[in-house]
Amino acid sequence: QVQLVESGGGLVQAGGSLRLSCAASGRTFSSVGMGWFRQAPGKEREFVAVIWKNGLPYYADSVKGRFTISRDNAKNTVYLQMNSLKPADTAVYYCAADGAGWGGTRLSEYDYWGQGTQVTVSS
Repeated sequence: QVQLVESGGGLVQAGGSLRLSCAASGRTFSSVGMGWFRQAPGKEREFVAVIWKNGLPYYADSVKGRFTISRDNAKNTVYLQMNSLKPADTAVYYCAADGAGWGGTRLSEYDYWGQGTQVTVSS
């Protein structure tokens, strides 16, 4: 059974940093795209970052220059380093994995999802 488990969320002041982790089990995801999405209260889930099948990253404009996505294939884990956090970054953050492809910026491109981890940024 495939599972994605996020961790690392919490409460941080504006300008602070957090690192989210997404540990995968049940199969290896080293050769597929993996992404991070977020959902704020009352809003739709939105794309944050993806690490493509070839290992290159791509970011939403709202987080470019502040967030960094990376992966450790040996640990079957993807990370999201978040710096210079803003109150607007407050949301539940979800990890997602494409079962066989490159990943992308749309929810429909992903086959597996984690349960989410809460990130709250206070002003």
